[in-house]
Amino acid sequence: MFSFLKKSKYPDFWKKHIETVRNTKKYNSFEDIRFVVLDTETTGFDYEKDRILCIGAVAIKNNKIQVADSFEVYIKQDVFNKDTVKIHGIRRDGTEVKVSEEEALIQFLDYLDDAIIVAHHTKFDITMINKALRRIGGGTIRSKQLDTNFIHKKMAPGDNFQKMFSLDELCEIYNVKKQDRHTALGDALITAYLFLKLTYKYKKNNVLDIDGLVKTNYKLYS
Repeated sequence: MFSFLKKSKYPDFWKKHIETVRNTKKYNSFEDIRFVVLDTETTGFDYEKDRILCIGAVAIKNNKIQVADSFEVYIKQDVFNKDTVKIHGIRRDGTEVKVSEEEALIQFLDYLDDAIIVAHHTKFDITMINKALRRIGGGTIRSKQLDTNFIHKKMAPGDNFQKMFSLDELCEIYNVKKQDRHTALGDALITAYLFLKLTYKYKKNNVLDIDGLVKTNYKLYS
């Protein structure tokens, strides 16, 4: 299935990502899984025209947020949209240390390793990352993915299943405090707390089937 990689012109960092996902060990329990909760700050919402400004992420394992296992990278701004600065606060000439898009993605994939990705409205963040990977000659993220918006709707069938709940709305519903909102790492941490509350409730009400959630989530958001 992956033999094409040996002959392809894909860069080594992306081949490494594919092999890492391919060789992921099967987990015996929810507690064995390393989740990486991520968020991106971008110049806008257009997949073709806009760019990622920052990727923030934090790991969860054994039902605990691993603050020491976090990630944040700022990207040099070839595309600038002054209208969005008031939201994310990232300026082209800001003091943050910024790296190239390619270096940021290589660092992120290395950090991601074989984890399951968690995000709020996963499709947006992953599509933005995939577009960036394509620009530097890579393929698309192959890691399993979960969406907190989707998990909530699985647990709350009375809610409108077509509704896209905002992160703020779910924080209100699940009593999650919001700190450093609209920073990539801050929103990743907020989403991580939300994910723990969602999975705790899901485990109480159902058999927590991560593979089932991933597969259904993939069909809805891919």
